[in-house]
Amino acid sequence: MSPAERRALTMVLALGVVGHLVRSVAGRDGPPAPAVVLFDPASDGDPLAHRDSSRALAAPLGEGELIDINRAAAGQLSRLPGVGPAMAQRIIADRQKHGAFGGISALERVPGIGPATAARLAPHLRFSNSMADPMVIQSSSALSLNQATAADLERLPGIGTRRAREIVAFRDSVGPFRTVEELRRVPGLPGSVIDRIGPMVRLP
Repeated sequence: MSPAERRALTMVLALGVVGHLVRSVAGRDGPPAPAVVLFDPASDGDPLAHRDSSRALAAPLGEGELIDINRAAAGQLSRLPGVGPAMAQRIIADRQKHGAFGGISALERVPGIGPATAARLAPHLRFSNSMADPMVIQSSSALSLNQATAADLERLPGIGTRRAREIVAFRDSVGPFRTVEELRRVPGLPGSVIDRIGPMVRLP
């Protein structure tokens, strides 16, 4: 072995000894490294139940499945289309501050939810403090959809004179509305407008 090789080998051995000493000292003076626990049965319960619960919260909504917007937890709300954890928390925060949602358009008071998002969520929601049809809100202050004149209807947001006349003409030709959802049969009436005026009208 040449002198240069000897010096290199000596340096490597010296570095190894120093490193070993440093690790030994650190191990004696500091606390032991915490163990990594991926699942603790003592605190998390049955691992199979934990797995099934996680799958249920992550699963998309089934056909005809509805989420009660006034009672659902954040995990349930996150299953709604386009609703992530952050928006779910905003919905809950708004619900706690302002009270239960009375209809689809009330969701627009939540930051980040506009008419288009509210309309997309409508088929998947139910309201525990209202009738089965979330678009039908009975209220003494609401406008009667079957008794209102065109002049009354045109004062609703997004309606105007032309659409008010079309609603009255449709009602006169087909008969009284049985649900607010039947407004979707009126030609040229956008769904976003119907979602907005839903809480403002009543039946009969």
